[in-house]
Amino acid sequence: MAQPRIRILIGDIVALGPGKARLLEAIGETGSITGAAQAMDMSYRRAWLLVAAMNNDFIAPLVERTAGGRGGGGSGLTDLGREALTRYRRIEAVAARAAADEMADFQALLKADDMPSR
Repeated sequence: MAQPRIRILIGDIVALGPGKARLLEAIGETGSITGAAQAMDMSYRRAWLLVAAMNNDFIAPLVERTAGGRGGGGSGLTDLGREALTRYRRIEAVAARAAADEMADFQALLKADDMPSR
């Protein structure tokens, strides 16, 4: 099924989009940037650069490091990170509902429902 993809831009810079949102979710799930990168089949460097960009683009960091200890350190979402992710997902849901009829009409123009991703 065709679906819209939302990107929140600051000028030409993507403050938050599908990939960054998924990275935030993966950090929340795994408790680390390394674990999130592995779960997404992404290099640690790429994940770290995306986190650094997001932390720079918002009024406060979205991801913070947690202190090491017996199990070692990690990373997690800040309250702002959780809020930004929640609001982004709400924006996606509102946009999908608003565009549902147009998306259905657009879907009819495509060859198949199971088109491979490129």
